[in-house]
Amino acid sequence: MSELPNQFPLRVHELQLRVRYQETDAQGRCHHANYINFFEVGRVEMLRAAGFNYRELESQGLFLVVIEVACHYLEGARYDDLLTVETRLDWAKGVRIRHTYQIRRDETLLAHGHSIVAAVSPSGKVLRLPDWLRG
Repeated sequence: MSELPNQFPLRVHELQLRVRYQETDAQGRCHHANYINFFEVGRVEMLRAAGFNYRELESQGLFLVVIEVACHYLEGARYDDLLTVETRLDWAKGVRIRHTYQIRRDETLLAHGHSIVAAVSPSGKVLRLPDWLRG
């Protein structure tokens, strides 16, 4: 793993993704369940942009499991829309991390939400977050 910082180096991360055909429903809109997947992509890519990745964490015995997720839908995306997923690290303390998300098409906010993940061992035992991951 990369040299560990004093605290997680990123607070905000953006990425772009395009709605794929198989992510749409019968009305041609991006199915609501995919927004939760987009949140996860944002979280994973934020970690990668900071120089780390989930595979390395898991190989060291640290798993981050979702214990809470919420999404508020404002407007639907359609096939081939280019979306921006903004991920914010709200806080990381004890055993939990909270992220908030915004999904936009250009300047239009389509959805927003949050997730909380908890650190656990491979057997499911709750673990304290490493110092570098707390903020």
